[in-house]
Amino acid sequence: MSSATGTQAVDRAAQLLVEITRHETPVSFAELTVASGLAKSTASRLLTALERNGLVRRDGAGRFAPGEVFVSYAWRGGAEADLVSIAQPVLAELGEQTGETINLGVPREGGLVEQIAQVDSTYLIGGTNWVGLAVPLHCAALGKVLVAFGAAELPGGRLERRTPRTITSRTVLAAELAAVRDRGYAVTTEELEPGLVAVAAPVVSGTGVVAALSVSGPTGRLAGRTLTHAAASCMSAARALSVLLGQSSAAGLAEAGSNRREGVP
Repeated sequence: MSSATGTQAVDRAAQLLVEITRHETPVSFAELTVASGLAKSTASRLLTALERNGLVRRDGAGRFAPGEVFVSYAWRGGAEADLVSIAQPVLAELGEQTGETINLGVPREGGLVEQIAQVDSTYLIGGTNWVGLAVPLHCAALGKVLVAFGAAELPGGRLERRTPRTITSRTVLAAELAAVRDRGYAVTTEELEPGLVAVAAPVVSGTGVVAALSVSGPTGRLAGRTLTHAAASCMSAARALSVLLGQSSAAGLAEAGSNRREGVP
């Protein structure tokens, strides 16, 4: 058989890509070779090229799923508007339960997390309107969740110190992210702004963790048992939103967490 070149190579790569995008869950290499009828060496070479260009990605078990290009496109523009629309009732209910500011955040380029939806605090002293604002991943509860579960990556270089309590040591932050995965939620205490405390939990879809949900408020209100209750409510709301997005959140979160255990940024 002649080597795959030119149009033939494109057709074969497209065949693999279509097969991967047809499945709701990641596909193994063996399944792809059987479905495509390609030789293992040919399939491996084409999949490597597709992965190199962000069209496919491998999960922790080496299975193939649509890559960052597809994920970025799917959640751009209208898709994020749909996410906000789906999430709004969940955010509103969480706001009623806690009385605090509720935010939904998604990853952005440059090591940032952007808040795309918010429910305001019921208290006179509440949080800022964060919608449309992007903040560093490492000092926001939303950002810690996204990094811990593999939905975002920390930028290179020195981590910005926003307050005296901001974690700027990558070693310390790595331990913190491991704790986030273990307990299922992140906490920041005056790491982004003085006087601000937040908890956040991951939102899961068929592609993995796609967003994070947070509860934030002043240190005087969110502390001790109140903070613990807020974290529990936040995780419950994040699971409910994950189900609305078509994901069995427990399974999806477990897989996302296992995929990150070997290499924390």
